[in-house]
Amino acid sequence: MSVLVKRLCLCISSLGVSLLLLACGEQRAPSGLVYCSEGNPETFNPQLVTSGTTIDATSHQIYSRLVDYDAETGAIIPALATNWSMSEDGLTYHFTLRENVAFHQSKYFKPSRHFNADDVLFSFNRIIDSTSPYHKVSKTGYPFFQSIAFADQISSINKLNDYEIEFNLKQPDASFLANLATDFAVILSQEYADRLQQQNQMALLDTQAIGTGPYQLNQYVKNSHIRYKRNSNYWGKPAKNELLVFDITPNSTTRLAKLITGDCDVSALPKAGELSVIQEHPELTLATQPGLNVAFWALNTQKPPLNDVRVRKALAKAVDKQNIIRAVYQDTGIEANGILPPASWAYQSHDPINTYDPKRAKQLLEEAGVSDLTLDIWAIPVARIYNPNALKTAELIQADLANIGVKANIISYDWSVFTQKLTQSDYDSVLIGWNADNSDPDNFFTPLLSCSSLESKSNRSRWCNREFDKILKQARTSMEQRERKALYQEAEAILAEQVPLVSLAHAKRLALKRKSAKDTQVNPFGGISFAKMDIIDSTKAKH
Repeated sequence: MSVLVKRLCLCISSLGVSLLLLACGEQRAPSGLVYCSEGNPETFNPQLVTSGTTIDATSHQIYSRLVDYDAETGAIIPALATNWSMSEDGLTYHFTLRENVAFHQSKYFKPSRHFNADDVLFSFNRIIDSTSPYHKVSKTGYPFFQSIAFADQISSINKLNDYEIEFNLKQPDASFLANLATDFAVILSQEYADRLQQQNQMALLDTQAIGTGPYQLNQYVKNSHIRYKRNSNYWGKPAKNELLVFDITPNSTTRLAKLITGDCDVSALPKAGELSVIQEHPELTLATQPGLNVAFWALNTQKPPLNDVRVRKALAKAVDKQNIIRAVYQDTGIEANGILPPASWAYQSHDPINTYDPKRAKQLLEEAGVSDLTLDIWAIPVARIYNPNALKTAELIQADLANIGVKANIISYDWSVFTQKLTQSDYDSVLIGWNADNSDPDNFFTPLLSCSSLESKSNRSRWCNREFDKILKQARTSMEQRERKALYQEAEAILAEQVPLVSLAHAKRLALKRKSAKDTQVNPFGGISFAKMDIIDSTKAKH
């Protein structure tokens, strides 16, 4: 028996999963897929976060939503809802639910019934109803839903029968279905929640996850791995592999080494400078897709002197974006002249306003009466789809600021500490970004820069502009794409004038993998899904 198979046997034995113990004999080990991920999830419930690391580990592996996106066309397609309709006034959405959908069974929960309308009610009422027993169980709140003011959009959610449900809105919202298709809109088990409440263990709902997705959570060891097993009762097409492993490997070079040696089948977030290794290793390949994302430098507009728009414009004009593209992204990204990427249907090409101009930047600081300015730049410590190397980006901006007499200190923490401190908003500026959750352009505006997103802490610029919010509301209530596009361009113009953030780049979405990993689909938005990925050499066992 090979060393790799022995490693698999030891791991499976530690899990105590009787179904898989056969692998430790001379029989063939279960087919498995190993993904080298970049970090630890914050939770196992994507309702509670906006972190891509958590979304990748949870949303499409463990859970299902009412509706999904077609990976190829971007169209909204059935999931736990088989069909839906909207009333003529745009205020009522009627959903027919899928029958005979089983929740996961585990050593800590055995469901007595299938998915029904009660689970939909529980999943969304937890978010919007402050009297729900589970509403305050989340210490982080529900950042995506709070950022779009979801509770204010909903008039009521009504169960018509076990397999029919209605959402009643207070006003039309063109982004409503798109928001239900996001990675955050997962369906939980009300029965499991009730059981945990009786046991006074409500917090376990978000850690010992139960869903209806293609994989079931099996084991999580922080800083080491996450293991999933195939859900044999999945309502859709069964996952291709019996086992799925997230090998938590924060260092990009180490992830690449594991990919080369075959310890991983797919690797997360390769650095641009590492992609040339593909030419040296014919067993590797790169899947790419134009991304719906943006990397930006958020300026805390509630901290002097960053509350002065002249200072913010000066900082924007000090940054050489093309230098960042060359050094950090190479041919994997393009310069951003606004927040919307070219892949968005609301994007419109235009001449940039806050162009690189160090001389004008110095003049603006003088006009603002600011000299000897020192500020901190917080940089995320892990790679992200929108920025493969935030620390390198921070160093380049630091050098640019030095050219206009501004001293910048680069601050970073371990990822878990970074996310906790970020919610306290006690920073001058932060290098971060956004990977869209759906194809609706509102996803780039309301969750990031609306006044409601300020309250939910996802507004990293701490900026609230009532005129901007008014335009976003008009865009959401309009059902005409042409009108919506014009409104989002108005919103872009306000951002260019007020500069709450400096848009830096739009990155391609990349998946570095072994050629034996087939049917890898790189979606332009949302988290990664492994249910359809097949491993050709199924006799090779790992971990």
